Amino acid sequence: MTKYIVATSALTLGIATAALADAPAKIDVLNTYANIAEAKYDDSLIAAKSLQSAVNALIADPSDATLNAARAAWIAARVPYQQTEVYRFGNAIVDDWEGKVNAWPLDEGLIDYVDAAYGGPTDENEFAALNVIANPKFDLSGNTIDASEITPELLGETLHEADGIEANVATGYHAIEFLLWGQDLNGHGAGAGNRPYTDYVQGDDCTNGNCDRRAQYLSAATDLLVSDLEWMAAQWADGGEARAALTADETAGVSAILTGMGSLSYGEQAGERMRLGLMLNDPEEEHDCFSDNTHNSHYYDGLGVQNVYLGSYTRIDGTPVSGASLSDLVIASDPSLDAEMKVKLANTMQALGRLKSTAEAGFAYDQMLERGNEGGEVLIMGGVNGLVDQTKTIERIVTALELDQIEFEGSDSLDNPDAVFH
Repeated sequence: MTKYIVATSALTLGIATAALADAPAKIDVLNTYANIAEAKYDDSLIAAKSLQSAVNALIADPSDATLNAARAAWIAARVPYQQTEVYRFGNAIVDDWEGKVNAWPLDEGLIDYVDAAYGGPTDENEFAALNVIANPKFDLSGNTIDASEITPELLGETLHEADGIEANVATGYHAIEFLLWGQDLNGHGAGAGNRPYTDYVQGDDCTNGNCDRRAQYLSAATDLLVSDLEWMAAQWADGGEARAALTADETAGVSAILTGMGSLSYGEQAGERMRLGLMLNDPEEEHDCFSDNTHNSHYYDGLGVQNVYLGSYTRIDGTPVSGASLSDLVIASDPSLDAEMKVKLANTMQALGRLKSTAEAGFAYDQMLERGNEGGEVLIMGGVNGLVDQTKTIERIVTALELDQIEFEGSDSLDNPDAVFH
């Protein structure tokens, strides 16, 4: 780095030059990043197929056991997928696709029955209480829609983001989550959603009506998730579009890695997913609000940032994937900065791990969000502060690697708190 060399003594110059000589090639760093992406999306696909099998078993033979097995498969499927979110923001192909699989929050009344307190259509969303499961025909944007058969095409091409409204989430993990758990009506109290397995029983024992169509919807949404993940995993394989776009310009590729790390850490996770919900004291701001799985989603988002920086990921079958890393690149430029980044990543994971273990011990994330709950605020803000702090070091890495200035995603909850309440 020219600036660094000019500012050093002759002795330090020799050390710096030697360090630079040991720097990995950027293409090797990018290939590791792409290999880890391929592995993570492939693991997400494997886990989604396990979820698909569990959903099929629930539909074929509804019971407490099959419903609980499907819920467990959904939670397991979140582990690899959340670690892929660090590939957002820096990779356009991921951003263009991600809304189909992980969009939130959603107006669940679009999909199925909801509690009376949920309300009906609003000025912001005419379809907030459409309940497509109960309505085989409806009008949408001036067209009559035949929804007599609920298919992946109906969900993905017609219903998802209906009328151009982002809250009309009809597909992906959270639509499936709602269909497995139902609404969490506990507010800040203990407990997740409690949909009965009889919502999938065919015939006279069906509860809440339309059990056949509910099963159709759950099956179609799960099938669509599998096909969407198949597509994305292929984009990161050799010859895939995402890999080709990343490696076409090596410097831009390194910037893409840091953009994803910084934007997920700061605006998305620290801001929109954690700090905002705490400011509003709103359990509806949980990322996994139906299942009370938010603590895991936060933890694995953080882990995804860490394993991308270190260039090392362990697949769900235990197979390691590793190689030349961004960390190696930073070491060659400024070893102390790399050490700082590793410490801050570890601090964040410790804070998120504390939040995760506390939730698993019975203090759920929506309980932590309650106004006046000082213990909950400390836990959530521990994660927020760690994520914000590591973003500051990511910014310094951008400068150290002499990359063009990167703008990370922001959040009013961090940048302009007063605006949250207006």
